[in-house]
Amino acid sequence: MLKTLFLAGALGLAASAALAQTATQPATPARPAAPPAATAPATPARPAAPAAAPAATTPASALIDINSASEAELRVLNGIGEARAAAIIRGRPYRGKDDLVNRNIIPQGVYDGIKDRIIARQR
Repeated sequence: MLKTLFLAGALGLAASAALAQTATQPATPARPAAPPAATAPATPARPAAPAAAPAATTPASALIDINSASEAELRVLNGIGEARAAAIIRGRPYRGKDDLVNRNIIPQGVYDGIKDRIIARQR
């Protein structure tokens, strides 16, 4: 009889402990299983391609006139900072956009990067 009481008490403690744990822990809803991954062949990640340079057919309205552009407008161009923009403004007027290189205002590499985005309009 003592064994039976002992067994009943042990079961009661175990049951109350289980109830206490479930009562204090919030119930989490079961999450649906993730859909199976696509079976496409694995390919190594490729770095993104560099942005394409502007086409040579850029409309004239989008071109920056080196004979009249402000310093802020010139600084939008790649490789043109405060000092180069000031040098471009000091060297005006230009007969052609290639005068920037011919008169050593900017290096050839910078010119190659911006030549499709600039123009030298004559007044």
